[in-house]
Amino acid sequence: MPTLDHTFPAAPIALKMAVSVGIGMLVGLEREWSSKDVGVRTFSIVSLLGMLASLAGENFVIAGLVGVFLLVAAANTRSILTDRSLEITTSAALMVIYLLGVLVGMGHIFTPVAGAVIVTMLLAWKSELNRFAGGLHPSEVRSAVLMGLIGFVIYPILPDRYIDPWQLFNPSDAWLSIIAIAGIGFLNYVLLRVYSTRGLYLGAIFGGLVNSSAAVAEVSARIQGVSMASRATVLCLLATIAMCVRNLVLATLFAPSSLAATLLPLIAMALVTGLWIGLDLRRQGNVPEEPATLALDSPISLSKILRFGLLFIAIQVSGTLLTKAFGGNGLLATSAFGGLVSSASTTAAAATMARHGSISPSLAGSATVVASLASALVNLPIVWRAVKDKRIVRRLTWEMTTIIAAGIAAVLVDRSFGISERLMHP
Repeated sequence: MPTLDHTFPAAPIALKMAVSVGIGMLVGLEREWSSKDVGVRTFSIVSLLGMLASLAGENFVIAGLVGVFLLVAAANTRSILTDRSLEITTSAALMVIYLLGVLVGMGHIFTPVAGAVIVTMLLAWKSELNRFAGGLHPSEVRSAVLMGLIGFVIYPILPDRYIDPWQLFNPSDAWLSIIAIAGIGFLNYVLLRVYSTRGLYLGAIFGGLVNSSAAVAEVSARIQGVSMASRATVLCLLATIAMCVRNLVLATLFAPSSLAATLLPLIAMALVTGLWIGLDLRRQGNVPEEPATLALDSPISLSKILRFGLLFIAIQVSGTLLTKAFGGNGLLATSAFGGLVSSASTTAAAATMARHGSISPSLAGSATVVASLASALVNLPIVWRAVKDKRIVRRLTWEMTTIIAAGIAAVLVDRSFGISERLMHP
């Protein structure tokens, strides 16, 4: 840090003063609006103190920090004597502002400004955060902790190499697939909880991103109970397409070069699906939409992690062996059976094999599409059992059949003419 034996340049110091006072005022204004005794002037002065102490030297920074602690102690003592309460949040914000002022004095701009914005958001969203925390279920809290455990504790210590002589199993790859699948599921579970009350359509989309079969089961049962069976076709199609988008994201994350082979069939399926959705919406007319909530389980649990991992290993090992024995058709057959159980794990396994060069990116993309088609096929028996209107069941069966046929045709055309290979290697 600079010492006091030289003159500070005027322009940089003016900028630092403006930034330090600005971030102090930002947080202080929120405290004023919350009717706190420590407000905009105190926060601005403390931030300016941190900036000046940083310019003066390390000893002044330590002395200033001691002064802020004494100020915090005095404010809490006064609060205890007045209404027997502690100003813990305001005290923490005051110390953070002092450190942000120190960073400004050291020449940082982005970090202190971003820090002040985040502090202000946390202070201003007190009621929303309390309401969100109060509405959490124990299983959701456990899921968040488990997500951090598998991502930041277990994954870094796993060996990133094949541990068998046949080059079939890489622990790091298997665990990375678990993190990706669980992370996407957890994120979209949060979105589902936040937005599901806006309507069945959003619920079907977010539910399909988490688990398309569970979403279709919930939607089918719910619309039957509220006499909205006519919406079954559109809702199931939305959940199915959301599942395909999730698998496309997974394939792109693990093997970006497989994107071309995955896009071609999905475009064909999307066009057919969009056509059917448009026709179904026109057939339904302007029927008022009734909001509903999908009761999906929390996406992260030990049982699901074990199932994802074991299925990933089984698909990767069997896919590698069948590919060596029967070529690309062996992997496609494995993907078809794997998609009936979990298209996400199947997609991650195929994309991982492509990343390591065990299969071509084109074959990995085709395997992703086949797994998605198999997952879509599983949804039909769910609708057959839940929806009692045979006319709607027949229409949905026909629509899903044409969508699956479009995907299969696109895969066969791509495998026969090598379209995706030409796109990747023009």
